[in-house]
Amino acid sequence: MKRVYLDHNATTAVSPDVLKAMLPYFEQKYGNASSVHSFGREAREAMAKARDQVAGLIGAESANIVFTSGGTESDNLAIKGIAHANEKKGKHIITSQVEHHAVLNTCKFLEKQGFEVTYLKVDKYGKVDLDQLRDSIRKDTILISIIHGNNEIGTIQDIDEIGKIGAEKGVYFHTDAVQTCGKIPVDVVRSNATLMSMSAHKIYGPKGVGALFIKKGTRIFPLQHGGHHETNRRAGTENTPGIVGMGKACELSQKSMESNYRKLVELRDRLQNELVERIDDTLVNGHPTDRLPNTLNICFRYVEGESMIMMLDMKGIAVSSGSACTSGSLDPSHVLLAIGLPHEIAHGSLRFSLGIDNSREDILYVAEVLPEIVQRLRKMSALT
Repeated sequence: MKRVYLDHNATTAVSPDVLKAMLPYFEQKYGNASSVHSFGREAREAMAKARDQVAGLIGAESANIVFTSGGTESDNLAIKGIAHANEKKGKHIITSQVEHHAVLNTCKFLEKQGFEVTYLKVDKYGKVDLDQLRDSIRKDTILISIIHGNNEIGTIQDIDEIGKIGAEKGVYFHTDAVQTCGKIPVDVVRSNATLMSMSAHKIYGPKGVGALFIKKGTRIFPLQHGGHHETNRRAGTENTPGIVGMGKACELSQKSMESNYRKLVELRDRLQNELVERIDDTLVNGHPTDRLPNTLNICFRYVEGESMIMMLDMKGIAVSSGSACTSGSLDPSHVLLAIGLPHEIAHGSLRFSLGIDNSREDILYVAEVLPEIVQRLRKMSALT
C-alpha cells in the first residue's frame, strides 16, 4: 500500500545528513561540554558550531542563543522568564487567541499567579488586528507574545510591525517561530524580536531539542536551577547530539529554503485546487497569501475530521485535524473557532502539512482517495 505522510507540522523525519552529524556524539565524542578535558572540549566546540548555525538562520548573534528541550520549553522560558523577572514593572501580558497551547496554557498558568492577560481577537484569516494591539498596551504591559506562523492554518503574522509597536512602547516582544524558522526568511533584527522560539524536529532535525533567542540585555529568570549551563539561563547537562543535529538542520534549511519554498507552494496549491474542484462544500482556512508554504487547512462540511483521518490512514495517508498536541481532544480547534467558524464546521477540518520529500504523485493520490471518503461519510451523516 502506498504511504503518504502529510503531517510535517507535527514532526519531520530526521535528515540523513543530520543523523550523520549527530552519530559521533553518541559514541566516540560523548564528553560533557562542562568538562575541561579533551572529551569535554570536543563537545563544547561542537555546541559552539551549532550555536553559530542556529544563530545564522535567524540573523542573530550566537551568544544570544539558548538551547532548550524544544519549542514548548522555549515558549515557557520566554513567557514565564520575562513575567517573573519584570513583575515589579507590571503584570500585564498580551497574546492572541490563535497561539499554540505552549503559549496559551503558560499564560493561563500566570493568570493564576496574579498576572493579567489580554487575548487579542483575529480576523477570518487568523490575522491579529494591529490597531487592537496598540490599544491594548498599557503602562503595566511587560510582554507581547504573538505566534509567527500558525501551526494549524498556516497564517503568517506581521511580526516586523508587531515588533516595531513593542519597541516603540518599550514592551518586550516574543514570537513562537517554531513553524517558520527554516521555511521562510526570519530575521530577529528586522522584527525587533526580544525573544524567539525555535524547534529542531520541525525542520528535519531530532526531537527533544530547541532554542530560544534572547536579545542582549533582556531581564529574564531561568525556569530551572542547577549548574551554570547556557550562561546561567538554562541549567542542566546539554543534549550535545541533539544540539549538533539542530545546528546541522538549521544550516541545511538555510541553504535550501528558496528551492524548498517554491516546491512546497506548488504542491500545496495543487492539492488545494484538486480538493476544492473534486469535493463540494469545502472551506479553505487561513490567509490566501500570507501562509506557510507547506500548510493547507480545509473544512469539509457535514463530516467529522477524526473519521476522515482514520479512513485516510487505512489508505496509507497521514494527516491531522488541528494540532498534534490536541489530537486526542473531542473539542474543535480553538484556532478555527477564533476565526469565526461554528462548531459543526470546525469539527470537519483536516490539516495537510507537506514536506520536502512529498511528490506530485502523493498529491494526486490524496486527491483520488479523499473525495470517495468524504462522499461515504456524508451519506452516513445526520447533518446531510
